[in-house]
Amino acid sequence: MKKPIGLFMIILLIFSCTNRISKQEFSLEDLQKRTFRYFWVSADPVTNLVPDRWPTPSFSSIAAQGFGYPAWIIGIENGWVTREDVALKVKNSLKFLYNLPQGAQTSKISGYKGFYYHFLDMKTGSRFKKVELSSIDTGLLMAGILTCMSYFDRDNSVEAEIRQLADSLYRRVEWDWMFDSTQYALSMGWHPENGFIPSWWSGYNEAMILMILAIASPTHPIPANAWQRWCSTYIWAKFQGYEHVNFGPLFGHQYSHLFIDFKGLQDSFMLSKGIDYFENSRRATLANRAYCISNPLGFSHYNDSIWGLTACDGPKDTVIQSDERQIRIHSYSARGAAANYLVDDGTIAPTAAGGSIPFAPEICIPALRAMYTLYGDKIYGMYGFKDAFNPFYKDQNNEFGWYDIDYLGIDQGPILIMIQNYYNQLIWNILRKNSYIREGLIKAGFKGGWLES
Repeated sequence: MKKPIGLFMIILLIFSCTNRISKQEFSLEDLQKRTFRYFWVSADPVTNLVPDRWPTPSFSSIAAQGFGYPAWIIGIENGWVTREDVALKVKNSLKFLYNLPQGAQTSKISGYKGFYYHFLDMKTGSRFKKVELSSIDTGLLMAGILTCMSYFDRDNSVEAEIRQLADSLYRRVEWDWMFDSTQYALSMGWHPENGFIPSWWSGYNEAMILMILAIASPTHPIPANAWQRWCSTYIWAKFQGYEHVNFGPLFGHQYSHLFIDFKGLQDSFMLSKGIDYFENSRRATLANRAYCISNPLGFSHYNDSIWGLTACDGPKDTVIQSDERQIRIHSYSARGAAANYLVDDGTIAPTAAGGSIPFAPEICIPALRAMYTLYGDKIYGMYGFKDAFNPFYKDQNNEFGWYDIDYLGIDQGPILIMIQNYYNQLIWNILRKNSYIREGLIKAGFKGGWLES
């Protein structure tokens, strides 16, 4: 009698098969499907919370959760999962989030005034340790929730409940409570132990989507002219030959664009510069690559295909002496390069190129292909690209360089969503139908593009 194969062995077999990629040609389709699996398979089967990272055990990131909702929709549209299965998963997920306890206490709580804590326990949904009540992460979560609200538009009880839950979750966020009238800006967060964080959102960065959602709120809006104040803090400068609103890490030029198509839309600031935010992100992407090609720190692996600085994992926090100069190495850090910013230690994140594909496909797709071809199984596996790698960093445990073992939800999301937007503008088209997104853009002073249609 044959001994039955255990579940653990089955998982190992699947993992082994899906990691054998060396002889395969690189394709966006394979990358996208693998990256989708991260959000579908690694989510908790009961709470449906998406982990911050995998396989290292972790809490859930509410920003990754916000990316997870459009990821599941992408799965439907590509035929990897059924609409019925995803609708049920989304309904249960939104109901779970809505029913989590909200209040000012310090423990056994998930949020307050409609906001959620940055990290939640995967099994209970409770606040992880003493993390902050996060304005930006709540904004990204709500962007994903509104994507569900606009996508699930059929006349049946499950999809009707999704729309009702999504609307209720968005409407109960008290954006005006998080707004500091003295700074005329949104706070970055709040702790029940000591109140608001003494830092505020000013541009340019990933918080465009946060500002638009806060301005659009029908229940707790912030002043519409907060957008003009936001724009007044921009740094417009030429970097690596490209004039644009500068922000170092590329994620700041990507996150809001996952949800909103800014092509042809202009506020007063962009009108004065003769471009739009889509073109701004394109220039930032080109400048990021140009910096890596110029390679002032002399990393041997940087070239016109191996590039991409953004927030990601790293080897460790240490200093290395190299060719009569010290290189400061970081663990998790917001790597990037701009006129007013530089954090570079040789660590490359595939999401930098992957999340910018619609802006500059002619350089981003070859970059992903080159990384895949050169580093193979070291950086590409069952969920697509692992978070980051650094061939420069070597020690007794990493004689050939450092290669992350983890996939990170907030870096997986931009790869998956932007490949789909590059293909057919799926998530952009869904949110063009959302009245809150449209209202926020109009109140902020945007004109042109799809707003006129």
